[in-house]
Amino acid sequence: MQKVLTEIRNCTVCSEHLPLGPRPIVAGSTSSKIVLVSQAPGRKAHSHNKAWDDPSGRKLREWLGVSDDQFYHPNNFAILPMGFCYPGKGKNGDLPPRKECAPLWHELFWNNLENVKLTLVIGKYAQDRYLKNFSRGNLTENVANYQEFLPKFFPLPHPSPVNRFWMAKNPWFESDVLPELRELVANII
Repeated sequence: MQKVLTEIRNCTVCSEHLPLGPRPIVAGSTSSKIVLVSQAPGRKAHSHNKAWDDPSGRKLREWLGVSDDQFYHPNNFAILPMGFCYPGKGKNGDLPPRKECAPLWHELFWNNLENVKLTLVIGKYAQDRYLKNFSRGNLTENVANYQEFLPKFFPLPHPSPVNRFWMAKNPWFESDVLPELRELVANII
């Protein structure tokens, strides 16, 4: 796994499209129990070279019911974004993840995991790739029907503060989905 992580971290395939240059962010070990498949690192993650080290990450850890130490321990969580580098700023938030990353690296990464019990598919880009034909059509329907994807996948919205409107429109997420997610995560780690 260390060889794969090093290869990914040294990738420069799409460097000409990255406003801050390449800085692939990925984490995991052969023993990782939960894989977080998400969009792409944000600007802060890029500058600190640490995934989920921002308000979105704090919210995600709250959703999961885990401490920073638990979250960043690679035997608990592997971090596998759809795009490994910060893609730049768009009109309404960050640009979409670069399309080169997942086809180039995801299979190789998965081939080095031996103990995965659950994959959290966070956001529409991850759900489009990993839920494929089983998707309910949109993120809200996927999250509302999360039980259909268990035991392998658990779809989640992105925990970004930008999604506060989605959270307000879907109070069932906090009351019904998060308690089951926390229990599942606690039982796994």
